[in-house]
Amino acid sequence: MDHAFPVLSFIIFFPLVGALALVFTGKDQHKALRSIALAVTVVDFLVSLVLYRDFQTNTAAFQFLERVEWIPSLGITYSLGIDGISLYLVLLTTLLTAIAVLACWTDIQVKVKEFLVCLLFLETGMIGVFCALDLFLFYVFWEVMLIPMYLLIGIWGTPTMRKVFGREMPARVYSAIKFVIFTMVGSLLMLVAILVLYFQYHSATGVYTFDLLKYYDLNLPTHLQSWLFLAFFLAFAIKVPMWPFHTWLPDAHTEAPTVGSVLLAAVLLKMGTYGFLRYSMPLFPNASLAAMGWISVLALIGIIYGAWVAMVQKDVKRLVAFSSVSHLGFVMLGMFAFTIQGVEGSILQMINHGLSTGALFLVVGMIYERRHTRLIAEYGGMAKVMPAYAAFFMIFTLSSIGLPGLNGFVGEFLVLLGTFLVNKPFAVVAATGVIFAAVYMLWMYQRVFFGEVTNPKNLGLPDLSLREVVVLLPLVVCIGWIGVYPKPFLQRMEPSVAHLLDKVHAKSAVVVELEQGKGEKQFAWFKAEGPEKPR
Repeated sequence: MDHAFPVLSFIIFFPLVGALALVFTGKDQHKALRSIALAVTVVDFLVSLVLYRDFQTNTAAFQFLERVEWIPSLGITYSLGIDGISLYLVLLTTLLTAIAVLACWTDIQVKVKEFLVCLLFLETGMIGVFCALDLFLFYVFWEVMLIPMYLLIGIWGTPTMRKVFGREMPARVYSAIKFVIFTMVGSLLMLVAILVLYFQYHSATGVYTFDLLKYYDLNLPTHLQSWLFLAFFLAFAIKVPMWPFHTWLPDAHTEAPTVGSVLLAAVLLKMGTYGFLRYSMPLFPNASLAAMGWISVLALIGIIYGAWVAMVQKDVKRLVAFSSVSHLGFVMLGMFAFTIQGVEGSILQMINHGLSTGALFLVVGMIYERRHTRLIAEYGGMAKVMPAYAAFFMIFTLSSIGLPGLNGFVGEFLVLLGTFLVNKPFAVVAATGVIFAAVYMLWMYQRVFFGEVTNPKNLGLPDLSLREVVVLLPLVVCIGWIGVYPKPFLQRMEPSVAHLLDKVHAKSAVVVELEQGKGEKQFAWFKAEGPEKPR
């Protein structure tokens, strides 16, 4: 559905308007700064609900399209649109950013103005990634969100020190630098691949463009697909993060402020999984199908490895961080099963992970704000001291381990079902990850909340405030909604998923036919003298 009102542009750039308003607000007016940021993010979320209300469920076409020539001489357009794959990721971003602003109401006391500006700037970059239909525009948003996240971790992270190459330095700075370097390495390779696509399309059609929808019609020979797929793969696999590209994640999560961890887990990691669906699979179908086996193996290793490492963690936040490696292994496994059930489960699991892990980081942040420690050994018997807190923590724990009736169960069930249809041993191995998740989460819960209160520092801790309950309640509602009645979610993504899989298999068949000698001249090869330069 196309709107006269540019709703996607509004959702993307309204946070920037809010950031501008913050710039002109006094730096010591903390209440006013927080109120402005909260109002902006709440309005942004409410407007984004228009996408849910007006989204047409009977079509796989992109909706709410906006297209303006940006740099015509280079074929760059300001092109936006969403389908059933990106709809819920946009809604998840607007919801969690509003929750994040409310969650950091008392947590952040230093450089409040700069912190909130970074948060709003980050929201613009995140939503832009999910809405962009031009590869140049996508790359700009992809890179833009690096800056605020780097600052959030590097400035407002934990105050601990660590030794790096024999020298003491703030752990938050080390983690921020590591996050940026890992992401930049992948991004630069992806940029090179985008440029190859750009000239390849011109070589085939005589037109310079970064239009993603036009690239979907480009048939590339398998060997070229393989190289381009690998370049995109590295960028997205680091962002997911898949094993063995995950090493930046535990450090970044552990050292980031609470809302940084929430947005990192809930939204930023999804950019990688979303990238595979939006770019890698439809642009390089033969290479994607060929990679199905080894990517599934990496996903399985991630599921088991993440669970085992989470099991031995002493720090609750680090435990939740490693659980993300395991959960996102499920996302990748379902996606590369190339079945409707697997891909739908994969998308739903992205949303579920955003809700449950985001919520877990929030509750860990709430106890850290009171005790300034996340060590499991420091707690015990907390259910007697903070019963409301214990109840919320239990709901999010059960959601994370996939208890029937909660959201995690639906996503994991679909992933396992879709995988079982194409590879039964893989589904069996993945199912053990569910068991391991129950072990490390319930064991952690038992040590923190059950038994007697042995540490006198915990006796006087206040239970959840009204603000903290308001922060957590929307997440509980979403977790229950998806767990009990997932139909509205699956209904909106099903046409897009079916269309994606049809496109992958159809394009793959065409390329195979061309490579068998039935139409080699239709391939888009580079000209011998090199591509013509854009004017």
